[in-house]
Amino acid sequence: MSDFFTDWKWWLLFAVDLVIRVGAIIIIPRNRRPTAAMAWLLAIYFIPVVGVLLFLVIGNPKLPPSRLRKQEQINAHIHEATEGVNFGTPQPGAPQWFDSLVGLNRTLGAMPLCGDNTADLHPDYEQSIRAMADAVRGANRYVHVEFYILQVDATTEVFFQALQDAAARGVTVRVLLDHWANRGKPFYQQTKARLDAIGAQWHLMLPVRPLRGDYQRPDLRNHRKLLVVDGRIAFTGSQNLTDSTYNLKANLRRGLHWVDLMARFEGPVVSSINAVFLGDWYSETGEVLSEETHLFDITPSSGRLDCQVVPSGPGFEFENNLKLFAGLMNAAQQRLIIVSPYFIPDEGLLLALTTASQRGLQVELFVSEEGDQAMVYHAQRSYYEGLLRAGVTIWMYEKPFILHSKSMSIDDEVAVIGSSNMDMRSFGLNLEISVLVRGAGFVDELRQVEAQYRAVSRQLTLEEWLQQPLRSTVLDNVARLTSALQ
Repeated sequence: MSDFFTDWKWWLLFAVDLVIRVGAIIIIPRNRRPTAAMAWLLAIYFIPVVGVLLFLVIGNPKLPPSRLRKQEQINAHIHEATEGVNFGTPQPGAPQWFDSLVGLNRTLGAMPLCGDNTADLHPDYEQSIRAMADAVRGANRYVHVEFYILQVDATTEVFFQALQDAAARGVTVRVLLDHWANRGKPFYQQTKARLDAIGAQWHLMLPVRPLRGDYQRPDLRNHRKLLVVDGRIAFTGSQNLTDSTYNLKANLRRGLHWVDLMARFEGPVVSSINAVFLGDWYSETGEVLSEETHLFDITPSSGRLDCQVVPSGPGFEFENNLKLFAGLMNAAQQRLIIVSPYFIPDEGLLLALTTASQRGLQVELFVSEEGDQAMVYHAQRSYYEGLLRAGVTIWMYEKPFILHSKSMSIDDEVAVIGSSNMDMRSFGLNLEISVLVRGAGFVDELRQVEAQYRAVSRQLTLEEWLQQPLRSTVLDNVARLTSALQ
């Protein structure tokens, strides 16, 4: 009897294992990138119990159905609200590929192309915070603040004081901050208390609080950074609203400081950036603010930049930012310069980048010499040899700084700036905002920032890279496999 019972248990275990493996082959590859499907299958085949549990927790890269419906409502409303509205006059002479790409962005992300805009870049970390505080001081009706990480500290106090003064004047202050990115971080409780003291209306984005009925995949993030004042002025880019050390003990111990880039916009494009905030506010609160804030009530500008906001994230059916980046790489004819702290491309993006170099274009990639996230850092390094062999110039920004800016410049007329990295997380898991800009003046200004980065970076050569020890290569390749788990 004992032998029978033992045999029965092993047969049951074998049957369960077989069902899991066969089921994984059927379920996992469906509507999933091949590299991601392969990584999940490897995890489940080699570590079945852990792999299945991980897949159940983080295997679905989409938001819950209720949030997906809200995003669909937002997109439909934007399409309807923008029909027949004058968003300025785009500059003549745009290449055909630009018009085609604008049409793609409109289809996927709903936002229109806006003409007659101005933009200024703010590459200095503390100066950009002061510039945002100055904009808030001029507010008359409302201030909309949305940042992935938001902390009150010695560096950001000037901004919080500006919010407090604005609220005291009767200005409505609304604030959104990502829940998971801020919880447990330094000054989290102090920040919430300060927002309450200011009298701000504030909410956590993508909260993971199962006991309150708030739950989605726990590593989904709202990674956007933006500020809108009265529908007249907007800021967006890569910078979180915190000290350049993020106030973390590990960063302070290593002497790490973040280098970021924000852009200040005026003109019709501000209404599109505001629409992103209003959509996120509606997603978190169910409250519609378009009447109060006059969505797409355009503030004119004398600028000559054409701008289009491209929102992206798991609330959209397609990876809007990935399609934008790939389209620009394929369209470039002379130069392609990318700044990305976390560069983990999918196959299509990697092919577009290496092909651009092999077509004879000047292709440069700026990354940090030192990483702040070990697995991402090593996964990124696994691409260096292939890029170098294809002729891509890789610049390593000097230690102990983390180059956190996110931008791309194409030839001499088109650029992108925003919150999106060029990695799997930003393509599939994060809510991001990117701004496509057409205008030689803006690209010239961005080129100056790129020159500043180049001056404090060193060029990585293929000869140097091939001297890497075997243990580093193994770690890089393992990290590359795990980066596809989404």
